[in-house]
Amino acid sequence: MLTVVKISQGRGPFYKVEFSNGEKLRLSEDTVVRHRLLKGQELEEKTLNEIKQEGKEDLGFQMALNYLSYQLRTEKEIRTYLKDNEIESGDRHKIVARLKELNLVDDLVYSESYIRTQMRLGDKGPRILQQKLKQKGVKEPEIEQALYLYESNDQFQVALHTAQKALRKYHHSSQREVRQKIQQLLMTKGFNSDISKGVLAELDFSDIQEQETDALTMQGNKLWRKNQRFEPAKRRQKVKQSLYQKGFQLDQIDAFIQGKEDEHE
Repeated sequence: MLTVVKISQGRGPFYKVEFSNGEKLRLSEDTVVRHRLLKGQELEEKTLNEIKQEGKEDLGFQMALNYLSYQLRTEKEIRTYLKDNEIESGDRHKIVARLKELNLVDDLVYSESYIRTQMRLGDKGPRILQQKLKQKGVKEPEIEQALYLYESNDQFQVALHTAQKALRKYHHSSQREVRQKIQQLLMTKGFNSDISKGVLAELDFSDIQEQETDALTMQGNKLWRKNQRFEPAKRRQKVKQSLYQKGFQLDQIDAFIQGKEDEHE
């Protein structure tokens, strides 16, 4: 027979229980209550082994509940968390099953909540959100069902907000270059071409157009100095090519280069 030597409050909802054979177990309050463990209580080795097995599963279950208390988690995230905390494979399966029965883990509910949050606060399109959910271990049927929430109009509004925010950051660039950058940004964020085209048609580029001449002059002067080591014809060609690649109009470029050459005559 073994005897309970000491029971003390541990961290969180756990107790540290010491036995006369020198073993020390970290047990949840549920396990302590279920087996009515008290100081001085005697129990058989078989009972202790049962407590140890129940204790490991219950410990993992309490850890999972604590992990879930901060935010929703996917099944994969729960399994990874339990594995990282050295909960055995068999116990991990039982714990996840218990959590599912209690509706505390549901990948569809998680996915729908994730999509709603991203629609309200994020800047990403469906393709990126699909990738993010896959990384979190959500299966394709749940992802597809959750993405039904992200309708075209919502995608357009999120993409438009993202593009307008980016537009304010672009200075000293041609309108064509800015359009290309925004289109690339929206593609990178996971929006399709139809949404991107619609957003570009909606954007107001008037400020960029007003600044375009100043932008050409600023960038042109840098390029003119950068290529000053070349003979005149090659210098003109390199500056013209660089400015055209940056999206400036040929007639504007020619006028700028003519002005620079006139300055040096």
